[in-house]
Amino acid sequence: MNDSSPVLPWLVIRQDDNGNCYRVGRYATEGEAQQIADTLDVRGHKQLYWVERIGGTTVY
Repeated sequence: MNDSSPVLPWLVIRQDDNGNCYRVGRYATEGEAQQIADTLDVRGHKQLYWVERIGGTTVY
């Protein structure tokens, strides 16, 4: 990453029915990431979505 690269420290993570976790996307702000997670969560899928900051305890 160079100085002109955007900083995207917030991840949206999805956990499927089998317990597998996947990164859905990276975002600049926690609010933006949470909005995406909330939108995905209302679609009626059984997956679990959450927001996590890169550098936290667990990043998938």
